[in-house]
Amino acid sequence: MNAPMLQTRGLDKRFGSLIVAQSIEIDLPQGARHALIGPNGAGKTTLINLMTGRLRPDAGQIRLGGENISALAPEARVKRGLVRTFQINTLFPHLTALEAVTLAVCERRGQAGRWWRKLSDHKDAIDEAHEILTSLQLAADCLRPTHALAYGQQRLLEIALALATRPKVLLLDEPAAGVPQGESAELFTAIANLPKDMAVLFIEHDMNLVFRFATRIIVLVAGAVLTEGTPDEIAADPRVREVYLGSAHHG
Repeated sequence: MNAPMLQTRGLDKRFGSLIVAQSIEIDLPQGARHALIGPNGAGKTTLINLMTGRLRPDAGQIRLGGENISALAPEARVKRGLVRTFQINTLFPHLTALEAVTLAVCERRGQAGRWWRKLSDHKDAIDEAHEILTSLQLAADCLRPTHALAYGQQRLLEIALALATRPKVLLLDEPAAGVPQGESAELFTAIANLPKDMAVLFIEHDMNLVFRFATRIIVLVAGAVLTEGTPDEIAADPRVREVYLGSAHHG
């Protein structure tokens, strides 16, 4: 049996007396579309930060494709295929969507230092960037400045930038946050249609989106995994309803 694309074993993290991660064990197989849910303060973003290297665990391991990456810097993890989305609007507000993704492709290829040469020198990178934008239904708006895109499109562009690194595992921290309800299903349809060999783990508070698009759901409470299962199993679990689902439907 192949090793999971991403795996944590015995992951612990505390800040003083505050425990934010406790013996977390997660397996994310190739092609996964898993959701990470839990009440506010459960430690969901902390877990993403541990996986990506922004935080160092006090104990335990993070493995990518079977390799222990616990001591690697965030940049080294990206090069190995572990990528999270980031806020495009704060980074490239005046670049067009095509320019931003082309720059990310050039960065992956080690050509970013020559980015400011004329665009025709980067035809292959431009073609790859346009292909990525097309796959996310952004081709029609690829020449608009990123700050002029609708908010849902900006979140799709964040995913496009991540795809430019050719990830094996993509981590999405509340990709639909702030996106109008009419656009959020479109956003998640694009996430569901990402390359089938890519593993995706997303944090999301909208339970309708979680149950519609996740094939498996991990429930985090007080820094520990309460349970994990299929959407049907999670919906039927009284512990989950008690700690999260009931309040989420009223929130």
